[in-house]
Amino acid sequence: MIVRITRLLLLFQLLAAAVLAVIAMRLFHIDNGFLASLYGLIVVVLVRMAITGNNFVIAARFRSNTPARHRIGTWQAIRLFFGEFRATMTASSWTMPFRTFSKRTVADARSLPVLLVHGYGCNSGYWHSMSKTLCKARVTHYAVDLEPVVGGIDEYSPLIQRAIETLCRDTGSDQVIIIAHSMGGLASRAYLRDYGSKRVARLITLGTPHHGTALAHFGVGLNTQQMRWTVTAQEGVASDWLLALKARERPEVRRRIVSIYSHHDNIISPQVSSHLDGAKNIELGGVGHVALGVDPDVQALVIREIRETSAHADEPARASLIS
Repeated sequence: MIVRITRLLLLFQLLAAAVLAVIAMRLFHIDNGFLASLYGLIVVVLVRMAITGNNFVIAARFRSNTPARHRIGTWQAIRLFFGEFRATMTASSWTMPFRTFSKRTVADARSLPVLLVHGYGCNSGYWHSMSKTLCKARVTHYAVDLEPVVGGIDEYSPLIQRAIETLCRDTGSDQVIIIAHSMGGLASRAYLRDYGSKRVARLITLGTPHHGTALAHFGVGLNTQQMRWTVTAQEGVASDWLLALKARERPEVRRRIVSIYSHHDNIISPQVSSHLDGAKNIELGGVGHVALGVDPDVQALVIREIRETSAHADEPARASLIS
């Protein structure tokens, strides 16, 4: 579904650029076809840039306080914006329409296998950059596409369950590590609620709205309603779905979760919504929401967590061999 949607949107943008080129040739008397086409493309890119900027503006209205150690200056803010814009353009115009995948198996794997779970409005193509990093680190990984796109988050739990069982069967591993972006982290927590944590050694979430986000009010679908954070004059209130998920989550499950998030997230606002009590929380600054999956520092953190978790998973096996 997302492949078709992103390709149609890309086609629409190219058609818009072509129309603008014709208008430029007739209205501004530009005789050079290349320059007219360039004009059309620049206008489309500027519109896309304005959309990214608007997300930052809306997020700023509901943002949480940024700790002093994560505050950034003007130059860092410019890098933040263009890093997020580049990540958004790459994902929506290249990797999600054309670079989807279901599995990537490596020889001589050096860790537990990984399942990649994308966020709202995305597909496995979002993980294209992370997948290359995982391959270099000798990590076998599968990806799941969450359908229907605008369905409820509970509907994704069986999809994750089937993907995990397939991954375990194919690799011979008893456990996997889940890496989940944004809404994918909530879908993965729903899986843990429904099927237990026996198969999951670690859940690593990137920019997940564990307590909701105000920007979900602007989304479409039952899943966005479930991710809402409603701001009142006194305090913010998570959705009933999020509160119910929290109520059914055991402390031992929380201890399996690592939440990596940015205090400059332009989609999850308030940004501290990604802080999950009882989990291991890793706070960052200067990284946008979509960019979390492609940022080299974030990917390095993910690889570190995979290696540490895999090493601990091997300890009981080594102990049994010794005994």
